[in-house]
Amino acid sequence: MKTGRKPMNIRSLMLGVAAVALMGSAAGAQEVLKMGHVGDPGSLYEATAENFATCVKDTGTATVEVYGSSQLGNDEEMLQKLKLGQISMSLPSSIMSSVSPTFGVFEMPYLIKDREHMKKVRDTMRDIFVDAAGERGYRILGFWENGFRNVTNNVRPVKVPADLEGIKLRTPKGEWRVKMFQSYGANPTPMAFSEVFTALKTGVIDGQENPLAQIYSGKFQEVQKYLSMTGHVYSPAYLATSSRNWDSWSDEIKTAVQDCATKASDFAYEQSAKMDADLIGEIEKAGVEVNEADKDAFIAASKPIYEEFGQQVEGGQKLVEDIQALASGN
Repeated sequence: MKTGRKPMNIRSLMLGVAAVALMGSAAGAQEVLKMGHVGDPGSLYEATAENFATCVKDTGTATVEVYGSSQLGNDEEMLQKLKLGQISMSLPSSIMSSVSPTFGVFEMPYLIKDREHMKKVRDTMRDIFVDAAGERGYRILGFWENGFRNVTNNVRPVKVPADLEGIKLRTPKGEWRVKMFQSYGANPTPMAFSEVFTALKTGVIDGQENPLAQIYSGKFQEVQKYLSMTGHVYSPAYLATSSRNWDSWSDEIKTAVQDCATKASDFAYEQSAKMDADLIGEIEKAGVEVNEADKDAFIAASKPIYEEFGQQVEGGQKLVEDIQALASGN
């Protein structure tokens, strides 16, 4: 009888030790936060996301897994996945104007003068945008950067708004960007970023508009003839999660993520400025003709879009005026 029971006791003991080890391992495991963005390798999005992920890792509270190149979906799909709790964070930009009308203010042409201006907006008006996102079930963790946008196309150099007449131009999915380019005479076509290269290569669209870092990392210089330095819109990028995700995180993770998101904001501004300085030459080397645009002509042509925004968006006029008041020199 004894010899029959002995193996059972040893086996039970071994199973018990294994169970305790597994419980200890689970207790000590860091939470994995899955983050997605649409940026390609070499993009500002990639650099900023990796900077953020390293910062969070160094706190010892969580691990951020970054998936770029639209691996987790386009911006619209990732916003939905945030709501469902399928991913932890994403990096939307212009699409936020479709989430809440408040974010449409960043679609106003030539509103943000430079990065120092944007820092003031970030630091003094942050709560306005955090609250606007919160009303839609999202939480903005950081104000990062997409950048100052410029036009590329295969038809002609764009120096004044009239040069955009009839050009099929890809835009992000935001109503004010579409309205702006319609007012300039272009034929704007909203499209996911991941589809743009192929659409340019096949001639489905003539051109697109993006910051230099997105243009270069997306390899648009391989399928475009002209780069026109319009600088027509400054696009923030927002490190976003959902209220559902945020409420599920421990206080330690919330603190680490929020602190690192804030630090990554300054990194993004510095990195983007460096990229802007370096990439014009690289795009020219690829055979793209680069020209300066008449920004005064574009500013003059932009007055109707400001008027429409002020009339249609509740508090829109004051929002524009408050941002303008923060410009350098005021």
